[in-house]
Amino acid sequence: MATITKKELIDRIADATGDKRVLVKRVVQRFLDEVILELGNGNRLEFRDFGVFETKVRKARRAQNPKTLEPVEVPEKRAVKFKIGRLMKQRLAAISGAQIDGDVAQMAESDRDDDD
Repeated sequence: MATITKKELIDRIADATGDKRVLVKRVVQRFLDEVILELGNGNRLEFRDFGVFETKVRKARRAQNPKTLEPVEVPEKRAVKFKIGRLMKQRLAAISGAQIDGDVAQMAESDRDDDD
């Protein structure tokens, strides 16, 4: 499985649309900036058939350091939750032949909560 970078996506979009790469790069970056801004403001972003992004607060908890086995306090933090959309779910299932669970949220730390 390959990793596709933002640069590669920009190149593909520019080739497919015939638009200049610099314009596509500006549009893609502006889109990403808006997504970050809205998530940072606590808003939910819904892209029909693709999926829904929203932020959730993970409660503070006590964990254990695996090396020392001592308890460690993990502070409360915001995370981004993504719920897969219907069309993406169908396409991924068709490609992999496996059942895709769209209700299971995948969490990623939101490091940009205070950027704007």
